[in-house]
Amino acid sequence: MPVKKKALKKKPVKKSTLKKKPVKKAAKKTVKKARKPAKLAKNVIGIVTHYFPHVQVAVVKLKAPLAAGDTIKIKGHTTDFTQAVTSMQMDHAPITTAKKGQEIGLQVESRVRRHDLVTKP
Repeated sequence: MPVKKKALKKKPVKKSTLKKKPVKKAAKKTVKKARKPAKLAKNVIGIVTHYFPHVQVAVVKLKAPLAAGDTIKIKGHTTDFTQAVTSMQMDHAPITTAKKGQEIGLQVESRVRRHDLVTKP
């Protein structure tokens, strides 16, 4: 005799009553800008952009005029010395004066690094 199977009744599925939490928006991050020391900002002549260690020459982007014989101070994170300007070049030609905005090669007594400040003491 065949066995009768009872028909399974499917229970209705209840929808979830869980509440969704609101998504928090990411807070805006503020970036602090580096400040230049007040003492050095007044007398800045230029900034070192490159250094050639074999010939001890720094490439300096000038913000003020500079002449041979002037005394300069180069200050950076690990650099701090004063020297007289003895040799300047522009496009491999010796010069005696340089104007604002020019990039010159300046012979230095000690190692310098990018972003070191060149000032008049």
